[in-house]
Amino acid sequence: MFYREAGQFKSTYAADMAVFPIRQDRIGIAVILLIAFVGIPMIGNDFFISSVMIPFLVFSLAAIGLNILTGYTGLISLGTAAFMGVGAYSCYKLTTIFPGVNVIVLVLVSGLFSAAVGVLFGLPSLRIKGFYLAVATLAAQFFLQWAFVRVPWLFNYNASGAIEVPQRLFFGLPITGASASPETRYFVCLGLVVVLTWFASNLVHGKLGRSWMAVRDMDIAAELMGIKLLNAKLLAFAVSSFYAGVAGAMMIFFWYGTAEAADVFNIRLSFNILFMVIIGGLGSLIGSFFGAAFIASLPTMLKFGLPALGVPLTGAAAEHVTFMLVGGLIIFFLIVEPHGLARLWQIAKQKLRTWPFPY
Repeated sequence: MFYREAGQFKSTYAADMAVFPIRQDRIGIAVILLIAFVGIPMIGNDFFISSVMIPFLVFSLAAIGLNILTGYTGLISLGTAAFMGVGAYSCYKLTTIFPGVNVIVLVLVSGLFSAAVGVLFGLPSLRIKGFYLAVATLAAQFFLQWAFVRVPWLFNYNASGAIEVPQRLFFGLPITGASASPETRYFVCLGLVVVLTWFASNLVHGKLGRSWMAVRDMDIAAELMGIKLLNAKLLAFAVSSFYAGVAGAMMIFFWYGTAEAADVFNIRLSFNILFMVIIGGLGSLIGSFFGAAFIASLPTMLKFGLPALGVPLTGAAAEHVTFMLVGGLIIFFLIVEPHGLARLWQIAKQKLRTWPFPY
């Protein structure tokens, strides 16, 4: 009754093909943005913003990048964490070389370096696919992780081998470093995620997105239709790696503050982002947010939520329970609903459109 398109007539082709053609969807997005920009900073404390919301935003952006490659183009990648590391180290070096440039600009520029590396390691996708492409990207993961540790120039010859984020100001307000408040870092991350999500939505709903989906469904037929596989696949790797690189720079500069590559940008992170895409839904931007929200918040809820409710659970036990729940959900969604939580959300909206009549 409250979710109907009856009476909402479309007079142009652009209005009919809009991302949110129903008024209620546009209102819902506006409410979500209002809660994100106003409600959470007002209600959430520093711990909630630093430990839940900022990781959620970082992982959402990384999941969007992998979803463009795997969900929309059908190319498997197990090197997302490595491409995130390229973005983080690129941003760190850029802040050293250009100390006067705004760090937000450097975060975005670091994604270009990650995109270039992604295109380089995406070249095998022109000849191989499936399991063999996964192995090729896995090799990229191990090679780049080795470079992060063994090339001292990347971390400015720091004796600890770690990235130490310098303090940078934005209109006189610190947004990186120890003096930057969680609310400030949250607003920067939220602004970047909103803008890049809007950009990704326009990409996947445009000509380039349709070519990606054609390659995913059947690359031979797509090539016969005139789609150049070279351009489509390499652009998918470039855009995916760009998003991963920006997410990696955000992770270090706005979340951790300092980190070692061996502890952060490892194969486990690559698999976690892949699990977010599987659980959230392949080929769906909103599914990337669903998967990131679930996996990013689950450890925190288990470690701190259950003890607050009187259920004793140590940190190690919470980690094991997280592994079991995520593994079980992956098996469940692959068998019952391969399109993940995004598909369940679509079904729920379809039920609302026909309620109270039977469907």
